[in-house]
Amino acid sequence: MPLAVEQIRRMRGGAQAQLMRCNDDQYYVVKFRNNPQGTRILANELLATRLAARIGLPTAKTAVVEVGQRLIQYTEDLVIQLVRGRIPCVSGFQFGSQYPGSPAETVVFDFLPEAQLCETVNLTAFCGILAFDKWTCNTNGRQAIFFRPRDESGYQMQMIDNGFCFNAGEWNFPDAPLRGLYARHRVYDGVRGIESFEPWLTRIEKLAPSVLEEAASAIPPDWYDGDQGAVEKLMEDLFRRRTLVRDLIVSSWKSSAQPFPNWK
Repeated sequence: MPLAVEQIRRMRGGAQAQLMRCNDDQYYVVKFRNNPQGTRILANELLATRLAARIGLPTAKTAVVEVGQRLIQYTEDLVIQLVRGRIPCVSGFQFGSQYPGSPAETVVFDFLPEAQLCETVNLTAFCGILAFDKWTCNTNGRQAIFFRPRDESGYQMQMIDNGFCFNAGEWNFPDAPLRGLYARHRVYDGVRGIESFEPWLTRIEKLAPSVLEEAASAIPPDWYDGDQGAVEKLMEDLFRRRTLVRDLIVSSWKSSAQPFPNWK
């Protein structure tokens, strides 16, 4: 379990995450238990990111990161900004998403110009991410980052910010045709039909209950207030929803937004 040793900078976003260096010489985007979006956001991040990795989507490695009270006490910026005032980040176990390299050497973008976006090495994975977001009912806009690994010429995409999967802290599934779509529909220009969402779609449909249970078992109980019954129901719902994903994608295709202009 990585231990945070240095705060690097605050990150954008409602969860008020922090980029931190840990004792394993890796950097992590850390979300704290007392973030404004609620404790379950951490459980969602860990569970969803591990499931996404299991079906072969480009996502960051995850970790439960320990942040000590002493580091918080002596780091002025380790605070949560409230409407009125601010409070210190809590110590203990937090969610960590590994940063793609050293922030001094790796430039990360959340937006690319059109030409570079279309040349992204793993652009077709946006189809798999949409299938995943339909399955998990991500009620926030899909977030992704782009970076260019050392000694490589092309940019790579990585999905991030899975805290609003399972409808954030509600743990239910209010499906809607436009939910899960990436804002820049250009990434779906290659979609020709439902087969464009393979192999990720079939991997979701064939996922065994044991995979869900294994992923859920890694969540610290205080990230969901020890409500094991709620976790078990979430796993049951996710297993049942595997067979709904095809129809949910088709509903997006038929929507007024027309995100897949080349679907034949």
